Formats: sequence, C-alpha cells, structure tokens
Amino acid sequence: MGKAVSISVSERQRAILERWRKNKAGTSAQLMERCAIILLSADGVSNVEQGQVLGVDRQRARRWRTRWSQHRDRLAEAEREGATDKDLAKLLLALLSDEPRPGTPPTFTAEQLTLIIAVACEPPEACGRPVTHWTPRELADEVIKRGIVETISPRHVDRLLKGGIYAHTRPNTG
Repeated sequence: MGKAVSISVSERQRAILERWRKNKAGTSAQLMERCAIILLSADGVSNVEQGQVLGVDRQRARRWRTRWSQHRDRLAEAEREGATDKDLAKLLLALLSDEPRPGTPPTFTAEQLTLIIAVACEPPEACGRPVTHWTPRELADEVIKRGIVETISPRHVDRLLKGGIYAHTRPNTG
C-alpha cells in the first residue's frame, strides 16, 4: 500500500470548504463529505483514518485526494490571478462535483418527451388519424410529422408510454 498523496489547501479554499461542510441545510451530503475528505487530507489524516472517521471506504478518500491534487495548479493559478471568492467557489464546486458518467446520452430532451406525452393525450381523430386509440406506430408517425423528433421507433414510443416520462428523465443515482 503506497503513501497517500499529500495535498494542501489555501486559507481561502479552506474557508469555502469549511462553510460548505458546516452548512447542512444548503449543501448536499455528497459535497459535505467531499469537503471533509479534502480538509482531513490537508491536515495529514490518512485515507484509512478518514474512512473510520467519516464512515467511507479508503478508496473514496483516495479518489478525492487524488482529484484535488490533480487540480492544485489550476486552483493556485486562479488565486494568483485574483479570482473572487465567488469564482473560486465555482472552481471548487466543479472540482468536487461528479464527472459525467459513461454511457450514451439521452436520445430525447425532457421537452420532447413531454410533447410526445401531450400528443398521446389528444384524441387521434383530432389529428386526422383513422383510429380511436393511439397505437405506437400511429403516435410515432404523428410526432415525427409534427417535427417533435426526427425519428422514433414505435417500440420506443411503447416503452415511453408504459414506463411513463419519469423513467426516462430521472437522473441515474447508481
């Protein structure tokens, strides 16, 4: 097991991190935990000890300590160039936020999904369709005809209607 990466935190950075760590009402639990990891790391607390104190695994402490270390030059440069506390806070927040997760980005926007659901709520006869109830094929054709989406398969329409819009717009928390 190698020695943990040593990190440093400026006075201004520490003030911002401490404020976030203590603001239980306005700060997410994730951000509070990450602030605590950085502050403990800067104070020389090992990853294993942090795991015991914070109730996290040492890999999590290592991950955030390493990420901070990789961005220390950028943070120092921002302070040298006279970044305001607000600008510095934005940099810190970006640093302590989750990186984009792998995988295919969503095919349709929330607005497009909402419009598809709205069309599904209209009677098909009002759109000149010779059916009394929407079929996935008819609905797919209609939303393409209206220009809501460029393309969508009847199967995708069917999954959307069966799962509801929530299943297609909720953030992945895994």
